[in-house]
Amino acid sequence: MKQEHPFKPLIFKSSKTLILGSFPSLKSFENSFYYAHPQNQFWKILNLISGYPTMLKDQRIWLIKQCKLALWDMVQSCKRENSADSNLEDITPNDIDAFLKEYPSIEQIAFTSRLAEKIYKKHFSHLDIKTIYLPSPSPAYASMSLEEKASKYKELLGTCK
Repeated sequence: MKQEHPFKPLIFKSSKTLILGSFPSLKSFENSFYYAHPQNQFWKILNLISGYPTMLKDQRIWLIKQCKLALWDMVQSCKRENSADSNLEDITPNDIDAFLKEYPSIEQIAFTSRLAEKIYKKHFSHLDIKTIYLPSPSPAYASMSLEEKASKYKELLGTCK
């Protein structure tokens, strides 16, 4: 059975960088929020590069706004067995073109998974916007330490102190 993306993009009028993952993990579905699996390093990385606390949902939302970021995913709906990107099938992408028209403040797109980047390139490579790849915050991507990932995020996104 096909699953629909469970929540809206997290974006503000001041957002400059749209961070796109692939599709929410099962834990993110349960918690109705982005990168909610306790082993996912996304919020730890943002904590390291900003110095802001990221334990609570309200702190995370505030940090996204403060850093002029936006969060969403490439996949609008799909079939899957578990949270692994390799399990996603029958993928329908979100309409990034329409999203960027609705939110013209977005200046660049950053991907947190190779699958998100691949889907974007397949469907939206015609768009004239800068794209960057951030190391996956998934603990399954273990070839980089948390500190190395944070360093790369800081290099590509800057800080927001």
